[in-house]
Amino acid sequence: MSATATTTTTWTIDQAHSLIEFAAKHMMFTTVKGRFTGFSGTITEHTQDQSLSSVNVTIDTASVSTGDAKRDGHLGSADFLNAEQYPQAMFVSKRVEALGGDRYRVIGDLTLAGVTREIVLDAELQGQGVNPYGKTVAGVSATTAIKRSDFGLNWNVALEAGGVLVSDQVKFALEIQAVKQD
Repeated sequence: MSATATTTTTWTIDQAHSLIEFAAKHMMFTTVKGRFTGFSGTITEHTQDQSLSSVNVTIDTASVSTGDAKRDGHLGSADFLNAEQYPQAMFVSKRVEALGGDRYRVIGDLTLAGVTREIVLDAELQGQGVNPYGKTVAGVSATTAIKRSDFGLNWNVALEAGGVLVSDQVKFALEIQAVKQD
């Protein structure tokens, strides 16, 4: 391989050591958090040109978990994620922007409930090392926020005192550990 050859490294998300969490306001003033327990994905690192790196993540929408079975059932219903009709949400990056240091902006398409919109993840490499099994792993933290209404997720209840039951904005926080593939 020549010195100018393109090299890529593929990393696989380790679900057991990763977290995809979300938070929304309930009744306009209480933050309710949940997570998705089923997901998979890869990160392809382009070593010569980080902008050509890519991230692909698939989330099992039925794996939504907030610690309340009734709420989880409602979130999986046609009022929200419609997990029966849309069993997967997907994020496919279009480009990665290096911001300096270990910070990156990952721009890509999120498909949720059959609707695709561009979103931006603010990401930071937390470090890397070798795990007890001899595998190289890396940690990445990322955040973003979406508007539910952009994805056709419009269910809500007007509150007597004003406002709505569930905020339109949903914040996401990802803590990812990825394993370097040989």
